[in-house]
Amino acid sequence: MTIIPLAKLTLFGLSADRKPLLDGLQSLGCVHLIPLASSTEDESFVVARPSEDARKALRYLMDVRRRRHQTRVDAAFDFDHIVAEALANRQRKQQAEDRVLALGKRLDELGPWGDFSLPDLAGLGGCRLWFYRVPHSKVAAFRAALGGLALPWQRLHECSRYGYYALISKQEPDPALLPVARSHVGSQSHQDVQRELDDARTALEDVEAEHESLSRWAFLLSKHLTRAEDAQARQQASGMALDDNTLMQLQGWIPRPALPRLDTFTQQHGLAYLAEVPQPKDAPPTLLRNPGSLSGGQDLVTFYETPAYRDWDPSIIVFFSFAFFFAMIMADAGYALLLGLVVALKWKAMGRSPSGRHFRILAVVGLVMALVYGILAGSYFGIEPPEGSLLAPFKLLDLNDFAAMMKLSLIVGCAHLLLANGVVALRGKTLAQTAPPIGWMAVILGGLTLYLSQAAAPFLHVGIGLIAGGLLTVLLLSSERRINQPADLLLRLLDGLGSLTAISKLFGDVMSYLRLFALGLASASLAITFNQLAGQVSHSGLALGVPIALLILVLGHGINLLLAIISGFVHGLRLNFIEFFNWGLSGEGVPFKPFIKKELAS
Repeated sequence: MTIIPLAKLTLFGLSADRKPLLDGLQSLGCVHLIPLASSTEDESFVVARPSEDARKALRYLMDVRRRRHQTRVDAAFDFDHIVAEALANRQRKQQAEDRVLALGKRLDELGPWGDFSLPDLAGLGGCRLWFYRVPHSKVAAFRAALGGLALPWQRLHECSRYGYYALISKQEPDPALLPVARSHVGSQSHQDVQRELDDARTALEDVEAEHESLSRWAFLLSKHLTRAEDAQARQQASGMALDDNTLMQLQGWIPRPALPRLDTFTQQHGLAYLAEVPQPKDAPPTLLRNPGSLSGGQDLVTFYETPAYRDWDPSIIVFFSFAFFFAMIMADAGYALLLGLVVALKWKAMGRSPSGRHFRILAVVGLVMALVYGILAGSYFGIEPPEGSLLAPFKLLDLNDFAAMMKLSLIVGCAHLLLANGVVALRGKTLAQTAPPIGWMAVILGGLTLYLSQAAAPFLHVGIGLIAGGLLTVLLLSSERRINQPADLLLRLLDGLGSLTAISKLFGDVMSYLRLFALGLASASLAITFNQLAGQVSHSGLALGVPIALLILVLGHGINLLLAIISGFVHGLRLNFIEFFNWGLSGEGVPFKPFIKKELAS
């Protein structure tokens, strides 16, 4: 739970050694480069993609029904040729799929009209066939109109919604006289379209077979793509250097724990470097480091924003607070056990990536808390344990006791914001940085004291005293303005008044934690409602009452569980990202992005 201290690195080497210097620095993989020649010192090193076409080709080759055995060694592998072949195959496949879909739709449209071929005009004495698809509601009006036109007609087919009619006429009947527009059947017969559809499906199968054959190059394409990215990264790094054709300089940020590795590297390559402490005008990137088991909190924090370098790392606090908020929102031990089973089944699959390993630990902690909270709330898929049962003594919370649950939610919210302000106060270096968060802590404690005691003596005086003292602290000590003349006193007081406007934000943020109670109550109420519905159906005497009741239980609890998961994630994160970060973090930083080699040995 720390932000790794960085040093501002300036590296010196001979211009003739540019290539081995960049190769070695990329293999070292611990320097966040910044452009030395540019005036925009906050610009960071970003690896650009070498070819969007190559990325598209690789994704296409990976997305195949059955991937061929991967070719791992081929001296004649042509990167550009494989990319071109893959993209050409993708285009042909898309065209073939579109043709199959279009012909299939055309065949369905022709089906009701029957399988026929249009005769020559001479065969009908210069007349043509005109086709109409008529809804049943308009059939009477359509036939009446045909009677007025005195044209020969025939009903070819009838389904549940439409009747299909053909007319014989030299000219198209006046559309204004008929209740429906004519159908454009076309000149191709059903058999001709079917033949074309068979050919199109055969062509699609050939393209898919080629796609499958090309998939054998996915590994080598990925490897060469990564190599191309590394080469482009070195080219970009080279452009960030100063070079007078004799001496080359590179600048960046390096973690202080990595300086011994850098020292070894520079000695091996005959380089010189200067590592400086960041100056106040510098804006170093932020490198977070947390224990592997708690890195899920770091993933959550960086998902929203990266703390500034001179701020603090809230990852572990977010880890546990998010897990606890999720538990309060789910509020059911049965749901927690069910999700725990899902996590157990997916445990190995989630362990295939670092983010998956982090998430599964976070999931376990959150579900354990949800299980404990559900047991305390006495809710097991919405069922309360009966009196005298083994689980009944553990029910200490009543979700339907609005007053008690609101108190619990507000206590949790106040504790969360007290923690945020407490960390800021501990990290403050001046009185103006330390006093205001202490003042807000006093206001929070005073308001909570008045609420919990219902303004009863002697807590009334304690609460009012804490609030008054906290507001005076914010008013008088939140400004860093120097007092050099009497007018500065007034300006300092105005600064304090501006700081006091945060009282409305504080009140709103504390009230925002009531969502923990509201969402938990909603989840529990829905579970009870579905149980009651299923019970009523099962006892209704219907022949299929029991199966329908089971369906209500499965679908109802499935929907409720899904809503609880979504609410737990959205609102559990929101209370950390909005309310907690507003009081605990001063600004946003830039993530540390090392200049590192991506290519791995095969």
